[in-house]
Amino acid sequence: MFENMIYRFIISAFFFLMMNEFAAQSVMVLGIAQDAGHPQADCEKSCCKSSFEDYRKKHKVSSIAFSDGSSFYIVDATPDFIQQLQDAKQTFAGQTFGGILLTHAHIGHYTGLMYLGREAMNSNSIPVYVLPRMKTFLETNGPWNQLVTLKNIKLFELEENEEFNLSENCFIKPMIVPHREEFSETAGYSIGIHGKTVLFIPDIDKWRLWDQSINALIRESDLAFLDATFFDEEELPRRNMNEVPHPFVIESMSLFEPLSENDKKKIHFIHFNHSNPLLNDFSAEYQLTLNSGFKISRENELISLD
Repeated sequence: MFENMIYRFIISAFFFLMMNEFAAQSVMVLGIAQDAGHPQADCEKSCCKSSFEDYRKKHKVSSIAFSDGSSFYIVDATPDFIQQLQDAKQTFAGQTFGGILLTHAHIGHYTGLMYLGREAMNSNSIPVYVLPRMKTFLETNGPWNQLVTLKNIKLFELEENEEFNLSENCFIKPMIVPHREEFSETAGYSIGIHGKTVLFIPDIDKWRLWDQSINALIRESDLAFLDATFFDEEELPRRNMNEVPHPFVIESMSLFEPLSENDKKKIHFIHFNHSNPLLNDFSAEYQLTLNSGFKISRENELISLD
């Protein structure tokens, strides 16, 4: 009996180490929805009704996590940060929480910082990586500046297009992308992990407005999480879509058509508005996107970089 216990312990430890090693070589999808989540507040349309009735159909706000082998990092602090931190801790078990990369100052991307404050975690100098305007925004506006003053967070200022080493095995490079800049610039990230490159751009106005070639960046990357807020212009019939000028998924698929099949497979669409049919696995739009060679991000998915 004692020998059986030792055997089970060894087997369990082996699988734990294997899973931890797999996680360290992977990117975890923590959320896939647009800033306001899915379902959205006070939404009575069919796209939200079933999600209000069944929590299993809800979706957390767009975020990913990655690891350098000893520490894990979360990109964006969303309103769902409590669950997302817990999910990441369980996946990257035994690793320290290395910090947060912020893209910009829209509600779904930074407001989860509130859970680091003294009313909640009362954290101790959690590293938060930001571009200059985002840093100034957090330092000069309450309640966020309280996090800085009380040393719940420690801000690290990044430079556009400059690599910043998180560790020996990991670097991040922020790129400023065109997007509504009411409070801060908007960053997309190129993340280098164990010799692989992950592209994360959940928000951009239109690809054509950027001074960089998204197709070239995809070819240079091993994995790309890209803005898919709206599927097409028919999604919000009573809304001026010029006020929220994201690239429609159908536009992106057309732009990405010249890419090879292998390059298309790198693309994982993310950041879906509650109205986006890609949140519905059974929609025609969902199947069209898959049949076109692209992938659709799924919550709690671990995507290997091997």
